Amino acid sequence: MSRAQETRHRIVTTFQRRVANPLSVRLPGQVLVETTGRVSGRARRTPVGGRRVGDSFWLVSEFGLASQYVRNIQADPRVRVRLRGRWHTGTAHLLPDDDPRARLRTLPRYNSAAVRALGTQLLTIRIDLTD
Repeated sequence: MSRAQETRHRIVTTFQRRVANPLSVRLPGQVLVETTGRVSGRARRTPVGGRRVGDSFWLVSEFGLASQYVRNIQADPRVRVRLRGRWHTGTAHLLPDDDPRARLRTLPRYNSAAVRALGTQLLTIRIDLTD
């Protein structure tokens, strides 16, 4: 990651962690991904944008492997996803060979625009839902 990308990552993640995420997780319509903290073992909830297609939920991480929730998925791919106020269990798969920019064109417009504008290491994630 270049110095400019590191700076952007630091600024955006600090804002998300301290301002946006604490507000977003309280919104009933916000999609959340719940991972297990790789160090703490505690549930970690992250607001995301994406779309359910059949029995899968698709999203694109703006900072890829630098995102804490992605690192948690690497350690334990078992996750939960809150869609329309209901929790679903699933298994997350990181898809580095998928074209994340093409994938963003199939996902909700506003979130995709923010991910494209702020992201530095886009990574597609598919969550296979089991219920």
